[in-house]
Amino acid sequence: MLSTFMTIQWNPDPTLFHLFGFPIRYYALLWIVGITCSYFIVRREYRDLKIGDEKFDPLFIYCFVGILVGCRLGHCLFYQPEYYLSGMKPFIEMFLPIHFLPDGGWKWTGYEGLASHGGTLGLIIALWLYCRKTKMHYMDVLDIIAVATPICACCIRLANLMNSEIIGNPTTVPWAFVFERVDPLPRHPAQLYEAIAYFIFFLGMTYLYRRTQKQRAIDLIGVDRKKAAALPAAYPHRRGFYFGLCLTEIFLFRFFIEFLKADQVAFEQGMTLNMGQWLSIPFVIIGVYCMFFYGKKQKA
Repeated sequence: MLSTFMTIQWNPDPTLFHLFGFPIRYYALLWIVGITCSYFIVRREYRDLKIGDEKFDPLFIYCFVGILVGCRLGHCLFYQPEYYLSGMKPFIEMFLPIHFLPDGGWKWTGYEGLASHGGTLGLIIALWLYCRKTKMHYMDVLDIIAVATPICACCIRLANLMNSEIIGNPTTVPWAFVFERVDPLPRHPAQLYEAIAYFIFFLGMTYLYRRTQKQRAIDLIGVDRKKAAALPAAYPHRRGFYFGLCLTEIFLFRFFIEFLKADQVAFEQGMTLNMGQWLSIPFVIIGVYCMFFYGKKQKA
């Protein structure tokens, strides 16, 4: 029997307040905080690189829609396809924040179930569409967005903590959380581990970006391409480095932290690697490629 000595009893109301009858939840607010922080960080980067507002203004819509649609479809198709593809009503629930009741009515639920892997894929696709419209180099935009991504991921994991979801395995560590809405067992606060890690990644990437800002500006704007190409290969300025670093650090950490998490869906029981780990592997491979090989290919 696990001891509950010094554990943290955790059972916050996920609804902060109601507005005109609709619940305003911590989950939604933290999503907004994360996206808003990312918005201002990316806006600063665009201005640093002398990219006009006419190219920045549509970026937010592309990112917001791509992340939301990707997160939602990722959860539904990766984790619960047997439900959401079982009929027309569940299929509609993939896209609308409602749940159909057995008596024929419906209730507002918000989007219960969002997958970060799907959000990443949705963002990548949305930015490809954005680059087709603005004629910007695709990897340049991915690099810019990558610097702001970890702070948004941090806020999302804090939102999961407020919802008492994506919980950790039972543990005896003194900082264990008892998620009262789930069971009385002390568990790893896996959401908090991830939030802290992503915040550290954000600080590190911001430091790297500021340190290499002038070099990146030369490379992206094309003021002196020969000089930019002559910079040492180990200096993290070339196209693809920031995007690759973001994917590698987030999804490599995600791969290992999954060993401390409880299974999210029943079919993961008995699997050597769970769904989150299998989905993380290709992102890590892409990240390593972009960090160490994409820039060299461009110089060749």
